[in-house]
Amino acid sequence: MTSTDASGSARRVRTACSYDCGGRCLLEVEVSGDRVQHIGTDAAPDSRVQACGRGLAQGEVARAPDRLTRPLRRVGERGSGDFVPISWDEALTTVAGELARVRDHHGPESVFLMDSYGSLGALHNTSNTARRFFSLFGGSTTRWGNTSLEGAIFASRATFGAALTGSTRDTFLSSRLIFLWGWNPVVTRFGPDTVGYLEKARQGGARIVCVDPRRSPSAVALADEWVPIRPGTDAAMLIAMAHVMITEGLHDRSFLATHTAGFDLFADSVRGTADGVPKTPQWAEAITGVPARTIERLAREYATIRPAALCAGWAPGRSAFGEQYHRAAQVLCAMTGNLGVEGGWVAGGTGILPLGSLAKSLPVPKASGPVLHGTELYDALLRGKAGGYPADLKLLYVVGSNFLNQFLNVNHGVEALKAPEFVVAHELFLTPTARHADVVLPVTHFLERDDVGQPWAGGPYVMGMEKALEPLGETRSDLEIFTELASRLGIADYNGKTDAEWLREFVAATPGLPAFETLKREGVHRLDPDRPWVAFREQIEDPTGHPFRTPSGKIEIYSQKLAELGDPLIPPVPTFLTAWEGPGHALAARYPLQLVSPHSRGRINSQGGNIPRLKALADDELWLNPEDAAHRGIASGDRVRVSSDRGELSVIARVTDRIVPGVVSLDAGAWYRPDGTGVDRGGSVNVLTGGRRSPGGAFPGSTCLVEVDKEAPQR
Repeated sequence: MTSTDASGSARRVRTACSYDCGGRCLLEVEVSGDRVQHIGTDAAPDSRVQACGRGLAQGEVARAPDRLTRPLRRVGERGSGDFVPISWDEALTTVAGELARVRDHHGPESVFLMDSYGSLGALHNTSNTARRFFSLFGGSTTRWGNTSLEGAIFASRATFGAALTGSTRDTFLSSRLIFLWGWNPVVTRFGPDTVGYLEKARQGGARIVCVDPRRSPSAVALADEWVPIRPGTDAAMLIAMAHVMITEGLHDRSFLATHTAGFDLFADSVRGTADGVPKTPQWAEAITGVPARTIERLAREYATIRPAALCAGWAPGRSAFGEQYHRAAQVLCAMTGNLGVEGGWVAGGTGILPLGSLAKSLPVPKASGPVLHGTELYDALLRGKAGGYPADLKLLYVVGSNFLNQFLNVNHGVEALKAPEFVVAHELFLTPTARHADVVLPVTHFLERDDVGQPWAGGPYVMGMEKALEPLGETRSDLEIFTELASRLGIADYNGKTDAEWLREFVAATPGLPAFETLKREGVHRLDPDRPWVAFREQIEDPTGHPFRTPSGKIEIYSQKLAELGDPLIPPVPTFLTAWEGPGHALAARYPLQLVSPHSRGRINSQGGNIPRLKALADDELWLNPEDAAHRGIASGDRVRVSSDRGELSVIARVTDRIVPGVVSLDAGAWYRPDGTGVDRGGSVNVLTGGRRSPGGAFPGSTCLVEVDKEAPQR
């Protein structure tokens, strides 16, 4: 809704964040002239669309003093940050010319499209706009692998035949027991209504258990019990819980017989039939650090207190063999019959619901060209065909991505970014990645565009996003930029409609939505179902009429597709596999501490890392246990040097018993800022991480050994 005061100068606009945080939260934006005076949100105590501090700071983001307002051309070395402003005509002519040159001389596969989720509106979606362009351009090399949840996606497809496993959060109101396993929704949100429903569930008598190496903000605010666990060992604890259920006859035999395939083969593995090692709680205690008696008690509780929700967060899956953690959690859900029922939960992939989803978005023709895993990008840039890759990558096109900061092994990335002949980036700010571009194209902020937002986590609603501000300076949307490039390159049919025409078409094609103009005025259009949406309810209530999309039509505890791979590192039943970099590794003699890197309260991945108001919300100190700190002579507030086999960074230490001994924690997303000696002073955790991917495609950011030393004062 938009209103004007008596002087005609003040307006109130309703919109929503378009960040990759899962939710779309209501923003009530008060605008005077071309400035945001205030951003509020739904003030109702039980609001399901209430924005967090990151959303409320978007006025400062949109009008930040370091916003890019004109195209830039590099004049110094890559990474130096030395640029000069140029006109849009020069920028677009240069970019179009380089695209045509590389395509015509080396083939379209020599262009690598590095797109991601900088904005997730229905129309102004950074990935969709880019992929549509390059599909019509003739193709390009692209990437696969979701940095957040590839392990969960892999496991969900193997077990259920589907990656979309979301339920509405009101299902928690029926839960009697809830596990927050490696999940920190107080910070990561996963929909604006998640924490509210968890609080209500607890008030209604549900017990909440948090399993995590850290006593996270969610463990403090929501949990009745914190179970500390060593990073990368979660699958062992889950499999040991299965051992308890099997040996004590606590598993749901009827559910398993009706809805699953291959349980007996998993049970044999748990008993140690093949390898002679029963996966007992005592076995798991030596691996996880969780006492056997705790594992036994939690297994009995989960098997007998129903319904129960095992919410397996994505963080433990971002490790070596992380897909095994997700598979093990999914099997436990099936063993207890907590799938497809209210109060249960699917320990699965993404949370997108088939409620309120737009029937259309910007169409993307089928792409052509090679596909690389994200962890292969740097090596492919450096070695190309000589390294066995399908192309010599000559041009890197970056849209909606600060990958240098967010992918593993930053220092390897810095070297790799010297290799391409040309790099172009669309950006709001001169991020660590954009600093390595040859041309930077300044893009609009979501407050400067009309759009439609839909959550991929949580509630069934659609948000109208009304333009609040005029684009700053000479900024243009990604869609406008690609439209101009398509025209210069003779690409027909890229964009033949106005933004308003596209959005009206999307909304009109979606049953249950009002007209686009009405949706903008409403701000929030709820599509509340008569009962909670529960993933796989139809498959469980009617298994004959609604089989799972697996080869057997059932939940595959033994996966036929994985068995066909014949890969011992991707076994057909959930299996604990020892990480390639952990406490027992030879590298631990030099780097004895395990590093975890949670999301930050003050950033959406790396977005917001340069905004003072958001930096004040962030916790960018290194957590370490008092035992580890005392051994190194470190106190809270000391500046410390954190090192791994890949690099070094300098941060402030926080000594706390909220993290297990042998583990340190540093929030991800702080911007890489190296000093003259190569030590990162920005606190970018991926300076430390390695670049090897998990067999199932997970990005193993939590498989990382480090050492921490007190830093000598600088003179």
